[in-house]
Amino acid sequence: MTANWEKIEKNVGVLEVEVEVEQVTLALDKAFRKVVQKVNVPGFRKGKVPRGIFEARFGIESLYQDAIDILLPEAYTKAIDEAGIEPIDRPDVDVEQFGKGQTFKFKAKVTVKPEVKLGDYKGLVVPVEAAEVTDEEVSAELERLQQRHAELVVVDEGPAQLGDHTSIDFEGFLEGVPFDGGKGESYSLELGSGSFIPGFEEQVVGLNIAEEKDIDVTFPENYQSEDLAGKAVVFKVKLLEIKRKNLPALDDEFAKDVSEFDTLDEYKADLTSKLNERKVKDAEIARETAIVDKATEAAELEVPQVMVDSEITHMLKDFENRLRQQGMNLDLYYQFSGQDEAALKAQMQGDAEKRVRNNLVLEEVAKAEKLEITPAEIDEELENLSKLYNRPAEELRTLFASNGYLENMDADLKVRKAVKFLVDNSKSA
Repeated sequence: MTANWEKIEKNVGVLEVEVEVEQVTLALDKAFRKVVQKVNVPGFRKGKVPRGIFEARFGIESLYQDAIDILLPEAYTKAIDEAGIEPIDRPDVDVEQFGKGQTFKFKAKVTVKPEVKLGDYKGLVVPVEAAEVTDEEVSAELERLQQRHAELVVVDEGPAQLGDHTSIDFEGFLEGVPFDGGKGESYSLELGSGSFIPGFEEQVVGLNIAEEKDIDVTFPENYQSEDLAGKAVVFKVKLLEIKRKNLPALDDEFAKDVSEFDTLDEYKADLTSKLNERKVKDAEIARETAIVDKATEAAELEVPQVMVDSEITHMLKDFENRLRQQGMNLDLYYQFSGQDEAALKAQMQGDAEKRVRNNLVLEEVAKAEKLEITPAEIDEELENLSKLYNRPAEELRTLFASNGYLENMDADLKVRKAVKFLVDNSKSA
């Protein structure tokens, strides 16, 4: 087999491949053994039709597509290895020649991983952030814990306030007609959470128990339902119940209830220590991020949109998983936020492009500095994952090896090692 690679654009090229006649013959043989199992010829049992009779009846050409399907994947894989390229998308394949007694010729238009020209990445100067914990930060953390351990108490009278947990009945009308998905009964809504259509929750504030009100709102222009996008509607709302947080006092009893400490002062000292550890870690992460960003800014590369799209897909899946952990899904999120998938993807575009750009630069740093991952480092990562997933490390190794994830693990560890290299070779301002 021969393969010739020629770039036609920055990240796109054409791979011309020619496969030997012998391989074509073998592929036709495999195709015949596959196809003959499915054909019916009078006088022969299925799968027992002689090759000559099959070709006389159906023609050798009837085997070509199956033979191409058999031969092409392996030929393409060998060709990209021979050409030394890294495709990042499905190729656009054009078969130029295929036939009995002929070589197999095809061209593949391929988008490849972009070239990265590194700029300065050693000795980068990045300031070190202070990691001191203030009294205000300790107080804010205590207040957050106080809110978390607050008891929801039913309020029998008085108007609803921001922060209240309410139960409401509602029904939405567009030009006097109820619309699909606009009705809810005993719906739980925290006022001020921003989980409903903009402007809705603020108008529930002030209602008393059993009081009804017509609420006027306008759906966002980018709302997922075209019938409602940008439309003014009226929700008929009835307030059924109000629950309000009853905050516990910040005293020694509170410390005993939420920690292993006997006094609030002891608990505050422990909180201060933990906040300091967190702040030190956050400062380290912020510095790493700043160093990587600086190295990326100094590099020259053009990021293909297909890589950005792939990263957006991963980000969307991660976002959906986080929603599920909160008891939601994407459909509910779109309904409550007024966004649709296109709007959410557009929102992720900038972060996705930055992630891809940074990753490409870090891969190039690893290559330039000949950073390699040892078997011991793979073993260590598998042990870490074993603790995380509560599964034996060797079981994970077998699983990852079967689905190709071990190679991804190696690449991820190289990127991490490249980040450490940049940090170790940076300077503090």
